[in-house]
Amino acid sequence: MNNNAVDSLTWPDVESQPWDVRELPDSLRDTLIVSATQVDGQCVVISRYGDDSWRLDGVPSNKANSNTYLKFKLVPAAFRAVMKAIMYRYLRRGRDSQQRPKGSTLITFLSHAAAFLRYLNALALTRLALVTPIVCTNYAAECRVYRHSHHGKSKPLSQGTLSHRFHAVEALYELSQYTHDPIPQHPWYGTSATAMAGLTGSGAPHKQGCKTPLMPDEMFCTLFQKAYEQVRGGQRLLDLRDAVVSIVVDRRVQKLRAVTSTKNQHLAALGWKDGIDALNKAILYLRTACYIVLASTSGCRNHELANLQSGAHRRTEDDEGTIFHWMRSKSEKTETGEHDWMSPEAAVQALHIMERWAEPYQAMISTEIAERRRVNPLDPEIAHAQKQQSALFLGATKNKGNQVRTLSDESWGLALKAFAKNAGLGSLLASHQFRRKFASYAAHSQFGDLRYLREHFAHWSMDMTLGYAMDDGWGNHLELDLYNEIQAELEDIKLGTVDNWLGDEPLAGGYGRSIKRWQRDPANLALFKDHRTMVISIAESTAIRSNGHAWCTADNDGCIGNTMERTRCSDCNNAVIGRGHLAIYRQLYNNLKELLESNDIGESGRMRVLRDLDRCREVFMQLGYDPESGIA
Repeated sequence: MNNNAVDSLTWPDVESQPWDVRELPDSLRDTLIVSATQVDGQCVVISRYGDDSWRLDGVPSNKANSNTYLKFKLVPAAFRAVMKAIMYRYLRRGRDSQQRPKGSTLITFLSHAAAFLRYLNALALTRLALVTPIVCTNYAAECRVYRHSHHGKSKPLSQGTLSHRFHAVEALYELSQYTHDPIPQHPWYGTSATAMAGLTGSGAPHKQGCKTPLMPDEMFCTLFQKAYEQVRGGQRLLDLRDAVVSIVVDRRVQKLRAVTSTKNQHLAALGWKDGIDALNKAILYLRTACYIVLASTSGCRNHELANLQSGAHRRTEDDEGTIFHWMRSKSEKTETGEHDWMSPEAAVQALHIMERWAEPYQAMISTEIAERRRVNPLDPEIAHAQKQQSALFLGATKNKGNQVRTLSDESWGLALKAFAKNAGLGSLLASHQFRRKFASYAAHSQFGDLRYLREHFAHWSMDMTLGYAMDDGWGNHLELDLYNEIQAELEDIKLGTVDNWLGDEPLAGGYGRSIKRWQRDPANLALFKDHRTMVISIAESTAIRSNGHAWCTADNDGCIGNTMERTRCSDCNNAVIGRGHLAIYRQLYNNLKELLESNDIGESGRMRVLRDLDRCREVFMQLGYDPESGIA
């Protein structure tokens, strides 16, 4: 990597450099600036074309340092020169009708392109000009039959990986046209990488559903409870940490064993009996606990939590005095940049804990910046450190002299697995599962089953009517992509519900009986080409939410069966009651029978109880259930 300041440039600025290198002599080509940054207002080169590897600027902060480089040693020697020309063109211009790629896209492309180039090298094809459609088709066939080891099992490449590999071949064809060694023909004319990977038609991603596994409720509740317990006790842990630091400052001349003993004695006096090693471990677990609480209650991606800075929390108040809490971070997923996430009190607690937790690490970054300035005022690493100087989720790397940087996604994977294992939940846990779980819970909340979530989010509504709670600065950058994921979860729930309605089991409620009558007419079923089409049509055209004791299809909130008079749903034209609701009606039926025996409910109370008992019996009859014998 070139660490010097920008020399006098052949072109007025970096952006005015040519889009490809075909017409440049080698000496001038190798001086092209691939990436640069600003250090205290001065432009400093990070990488030049002639370097063996290019470090890219703009890679998300949750990527390990090793994942910020384009490493051309991955490519067979015969193809390195042309691959540099291809990568430069891709970096400067992008592909036809596409935006210029970000750093992570470039790194992924090089990795998958290198696999194809190694395949060519094994065939003794040392120039792209020798690549034919037959070669590309054979490569695709080998990729499909290839097996790799995953958790001790032999598995084929996923459709996603196949798609990446095949798209890389297409990109090589397109971008090589701007080099002296172009691939002569399209790799698979008449089809596409997406089709080659089986991701079109019924195999299209939007028809396959979400591939992120949904965390079981029991696991999530245990995990969140353990995490939140630690967050609530976080201030005490940080008090102990700071008390130990003050001791170390006073006794720096002591040997390590003596210092450790002094720390342990001081901790014991403060009520911590487990020693300094256990405290240090608890402090690291506190960081993971805060991550779990924030990921669970915000729906943020890993890199969006990695981008959290001190001062991320704000609050707004509407005209009725309702307080809304907001958490701001930067998203690399879209071009919007900064986003606001509405957050409950638990997230606010975790944010404040992490602000205090990160202070010593932020101080270490400040010290590093000062030292780098002393040695080389134009060290590009200064700019990299400055970007993370106020970050919250930090960690120190021992083999780099305790250099402090934002934790990588790989590090988070290990930390989350360790936390889950310590909670007795095994170790199969990944950061992206929290976003899926959040979307699922939010969708269920909109659906009606988890109404407490709505309270946590201060009456958060899915139709984005939050404008009244926003000020000029906060709440104007809502992450719409998260709402799309919640909507997708909501649609899945509706599809599953309607599919159950159209099964073989009986339904009660006015709308439930109507469905069964409609389903018995073959002419109605003939309107749809298959069962799935019928389910989708009904789900999309029907308002569905749960009130706990029935599915309500009314398109407003005016029905008292959802609030005060719940047994009214038994004959309501908007209600669907299935056998999944039987437990609720059994309990209600038993409670009403006990109430009937009371002597102080009066005649009007007695008449109402008898009416509600009849309504329960009507539900039981329609569902084929005998409340006395308990047989369905």
